[in-house]
Amino acid sequence: MKKVLLSVFLAAFIFTGCSVYQSIVNLTRLKFKLDGVTSISVAGINVLGKNSISDFNFGEIASVTASVIQGTLPVALTLNVAALNPNDGTGGYAQTDATLKSFPYRFVVDGKDFITGNIANPISIPGTGQTTNIGLNFSLDLAQLLAGQGYESLLNTVLMIAGVGKGQTQIALYAQPVVSTIIGDIQYPGEIKIIDTEFTR
Repeated sequence: MKKVLLSVFLAAFIFTGCSVYQSIVNLTRLKFKLDGVTSISVAGINVLGKNSISDFNFGEIASVTASVIQGTLPVALTLNVAALNPNDGTGGYAQTDATLKSFPYRFVVDGKDFITGNIANPISIPGTGQTTNIGLNFSLDLAQLLAGQGYESLLNTVLMIAGVGKGQTQIALYAQPVVSTIIGDIQYPGEIKIIDTEFTR
């Protein structure tokens, strides 16, 4: 009888351990996708809703040109990243919320690193099957990053960034997430590439 009870206990322990292990593994399989730009401005001019240089009026073009002549072109934007937690209670595993503790990233446009950063505070990503928005705020000087380019080329780059979410695959975010688990923090083994055409993990 004791042997039977011991066998049952060991089986339950192994099963529970495997279940916990799988849940932890799933927490490191968060999916991410670029999900558009909430706000973007260049030299103080709102760019949302503009699709080409012809959408800028004469005064706006004059302001951008004057800024470029002075060797500066400030751009401010909020880039949205959608995060999806696979632990939604399906597949035989319990619903488990995830905590994204750290999210060091590189913002890359047309193969060029533009800016690096990280989230300021941990972000909870519920295992509900719904996406959680991560807003990343950037401020950069485009004229310094792309020295030697004219205002048209710089504005086209801004418009490309503003088009995130419409299949602009030359824009990507490279990140190496750190997820909190019951056994401690787990860092992804390498950077993942996050784009706007599909969820990646």
